[in-house]
Amino acid sequence: MSIQVGLNGLSFCVLDTVSHKILAFERIDFKSQLTPYLMLKELREKLGKQGEVGHNFSEVMVIHKNNLFGLVPKPLFHKDELPNYLKFNTKIMANDLIAYDEIPNQDIVNVYVPYTNVNNYIFDLFGEFEFKHSGTVLINTLLNQNRTTTEPLCYVQVSKGEMEMMVISDKKLLFYNQFEYKTKEDFLYYLLFSLEQLQIDLERVQLKLFGAVEEGDPIYDICYQYIKNVSVFVPSNPSFPLEQLENESIDFSILSSL
Repeated sequence: MSIQVGLNGLSFCVLDTVSHKILAFERIDFKSQLTPYLMLKELREKLGKQGEVGHNFSEVMVIHKNNLFGLVPKPLFHKDELPNYLKFNTKIMANDLIAYDEIPNQDIVNVYVPYTNVNNYIFDLFGEFEFKHSGTVLINTLLNQNRTTTEPLCYVQVSKGEMEMMVISDKKLLFYNQFEYKTKEDFLYYLLFSLEQLQIDLERVQLKLFGAVEEGDPIYDICYQYIKNVSVFVPSNPSFPLEQLENESIDFSILSSL
């Protein structure tokens, strides 16, 4: 089972690893951003209704989705300096747990603040489990996608009020960040400003949108006004039966963690 937790929503996926059949999949968007306390309350309520899905899982993965993170070059990373990597761009408390994920083959470490209350609850419910930051899952999965192009690729995972943006060139990560947006113009601003700072040519870059977006949506259309190579991204070799999700937006992070 994979659970993604964030202040804007929750996602759940239960996969039978023998038959590769999805037994349960659900995404919940909150009407407004919650506090970690209220988010845990929603999580407790939801997991309490799972009923016959049961609590006996061979593996439980929790994905923490938040902007309390920083990417650190591995040669500069030291375990005893974790707070110092976050203190300039993240508000951290003295009692916050700070964790980190190593991103394979990239010499990058993702330092972040997980939701400790969620981790404690999941441990009480299921016992031992694994947790990661959503950025770790997204970066690792997209870097492993089959690509034949040498042109820069810009992936953006779209969800309600949030966007996760990642830029790759020559199989190397150039950029990853999360932004909150209210309008399609906000979305476009973060996209174009980030590409400008990276000195990415809008004529060359391939923009791949996925998540809660389809061709013809306002976000898709406004992006197409400035970037001609725009498409809706679908995993090339998914390890899950994508046809089961025809009526669901692809929650790529949670599916890729299974």
